[in-house]
Amino acid sequence: GPAGLSVGSSTRYKIKEMEVYQVVDECKHRKQRTQYPRKDELLAINRFSKEVNEAIVERWKSLHALGVKVSSLEESFKDEEHFIESLATGNTKDIVLLNVSGTMMATKRATLMDAEDSMLAQQFDDSKWTVQGSFPSVKAWTPNEVVNWVKDIEGIPDEVGTLFLENEINGSELLALDKEGLKMLEVKRVGTICLLSDEIGLLKKAANEDKVTHIEHSPYCFGKILEYLRLKQLHSVNLVKVPSPPSIRKSQEKSFEKVVDYYFPGDSSKLILG
Repeated sequence: GPAGLSVGSSTRYKIKEMEVYQVVDECKHRKQRTQYPRKDELLAINRFSKEVNEAIVERWKSLHALGVKVSSLEESFKDEEHFIESLATGNTKDIVLLNVSGTMMATKRATLMDAEDSMLAQQFDDSKWTVQGSFPSVKAWTPNEVVNWVKDIEGIPDEVGTLFLENEINGSELLALDKEGLKMLEVKRVGTICLLSDEIGLLKKAANEDKVTHIEHSPYCFGKILEYLRLKQLHSVNLVKVPSPPSIRKSQEKSFEKVVDYYFPGDSSKLILG
């Protein structure tokens, strides 16, 4: 997931380094490499003296071994390049942040939509999905946009908007305003201060909730489903074998079945439950 995500409610972690591995079929990999002649197929050289002929043959063998090594490195590079492209390409707007009962997870929207008949596919379908973070950034508001917002609040006198404009309050400053800050702007009526404070709080909440999709299920169970869907996606581009149903702790089996039945009703649950 993205660097700096919270785990639980207080601890924050930052990813400093990440390694990605691909498991390949070595036999199949060997067949794809450039074919060089075997050592016993190298031409015999008899044009010169015995010592010179032997020196040339040894040099030929060294070049042959180097050619095989270079070929192997080229094929490995191509495989790794393809793997990274398959794993990393795509529109970053389709990266979904999930808050699964307090545990943060991140994945591609295509992963969640892999099982077409599932509730997840329906939830993140193009017709229902709105890009996370699409809520207009309040922090980017100009003083004029802040004033327009103030004037649109029912019950706020027009002169209050003038106070915001005179002090050139922008979006970032608006979100930082508390009741004391509003008093310093010379907003005098208690009711107006309370009303503005509540509206600023709603702005903060709307901006934060727009960045995360909430999932009210067990993080362990949903994580197992997500892991399976990721492997299924990798299998679709021939990067891994057909994934087996997830291995579930005995104590979590009933909970896992309930979560799977919720997201994969009917026969589609057999994909994960086996």
